[in-house]
Amino acid sequence: MRFRNDVEYCSFCGKPAGEDRSLVAAPGNNIFICDKCIAVCQSILDQQQHAVAPINLSEVPTPKDFKKYLDEYVIGQDYAKKALSVAVYNHYKRMSSFKNAESDVKIEKSNILLMGPTGSGKTLLAKTLAEKLKVPFAIADATTLTEAGYVGEDVENVLLKLINAADGNIPAAERGIIFIDEIDKISRKSENTSITRDVSGEGVQQALLKIIEGTKASVPPQGGRKHPNQEMIEIDTSNILFILGGAFVGLDKIIEQRIASHSMGFGSNVGQMNEVDRMELLNKCTPDDLVKFGIIPELIGRMPITVALKELTRDDLIRILKEPKNAITKQMQASFKIDDMDLDFNDDALEEIADTAIKQKTGARGLRSIIEKLLMDMMYEVPSIKGKKHLTVTKDMVQHKVEIQPETLLVDQKSA
Repeated sequence: MRFRNDVEYCSFCGKPAGEDRSLVAAPGNNIFICDKCIAVCQSILDQQQHAVAPINLSEVPTPKDFKKYLDEYVIGQDYAKKALSVAVYNHYKRMSSFKNAESDVKIEKSNILLMGPTGSGKTLLAKTLAEKLKVPFAIADATTLTEAGYVGEDVENVLLKLINAADGNIPAAERGIIFIDEIDKISRKSENTSITRDVSGEGVQQALLKIIEGTKASVPPQGGRKHPNQEMIEIDTSNILFILGGAFVGLDKIIEQRIASHSMGFGSNVGQMNEVDRMELLNKCTPDDLVKFGIIPELIGRMPITVALKELTRDDLIRILKEPKNAITKQMQASFKIDDMDLDFNDDALEEIADTAIKQKTGARGLRSIIEKLLMDMMYEVPSIKGKKHLTVTKDMVQHKVEIQPETLLVDQKSA
C-alpha cells in the first residue's frame, strides 16, 4: 500500500500529493509517481538518448574539402579560408575517437582571431563554415556583453546560443564552435589604470578568459541574468573552439607607427603608404600592437592563430556580385522570378555598384543595400503588373540618370 493516513504519496521520493505536486498511479495497483520524479526520469532518458557518438575522422572533410566549399560562397581571402579550414579539421581530430596509446601528448585547441575591415567577409566565413560542419555552431555579438553584475548580458549567455544550436544536447555542445563577432568593440578604453571599472571593455575580456581557455560554466537556461535560486545548466568549455572576429579600426595606424619608428631618416617612406600597403599592415600585427589597441595580453595568449583579412578590391566586389552560389544578384533574380519577371544586370551596372560600395566604404556588406534601394520601386510595383516581365539594369540606372519605373519594364501582354 502507498497510503499514509489515507493520503497518497510518491513511491520514489515519498512526498505526498499537494498543490505543487501531482501523482500518477500505476495501472492495477496503489503505486504512484509524482510529476517531479517523472521530470527527473525524463532528463536521465534524454541524456542517454543524446549520448554523443565519437567522431569518425575518416568521415570528416579534409582542409581542402572545407576550403573548396568556402570557395563556392566566399570570394578572395584565400589565407583566411586555409587557416579556418585547418583549425576546424584539427578541432575534429581532437574530438575524434583516435587515440595514440603510446603517447601522453594532448593536442590543445587553437582558437582563432580574425581581423579585417568591415565588409571583408569575417561573419560570412563563419556562417558558411557552419553549414559544412557536423558539430553545433553559434554566432554571438560581443557588444551586448558586460561584466557580471552589471546591466547587460553575462558572458555565459554566449554558451546558451551553442546549447540551443545543439537542441539542448550538452555533450554535443561541449565539442562545438562559437564565433564571437565585434570583439574589437570591447577593447580596453585606456592603457592607463582607471579608478572606475571598465565593465563593457576590459571586464568582458577578463570574463571571456575562463570560458575560452576551458572551465565548467553555469549557464541560465532561459538566458538573461543569473539568480541565486535558478537552476543552471553546467557545460564544460574545454573542447569548444572559439573564433573571434573584429574590424580593429585604427590598428593599422598602431602598426604603421611601430614600423615607422624603425625606418626614420633619409629614405624613410613614412606617410607615403598606399592602400595596398595598408592592407598588408594587419599581417604584420604583433601581440604588442593588440595590447596597445586595448586587448588584454591574457586574451591574446588564448588566440594562437591570428588571421588578417584583406580589404576587398573592386574586382573582388564585382566577382561577389556574380559568382557565389548565393550572390545577391542571383537572390534578386530568384525573388523576381516568383512574380514572373526576368532580371538582368549589365556588366557596366555591376561595375558601378562595386564603385558605389567602395565610395561608401561598406565593403561587400553594402552591396545588398545598394541593390535593394535601386530596385525598391520595382519590388513595390511588379506584383501588381500582370504578364511576363523583363528588366535589364544599366549603369545609368545605378547612377540614377534613368529612373526605374513600371514603364521601363518589357511586359508580354499575351501572357497576362
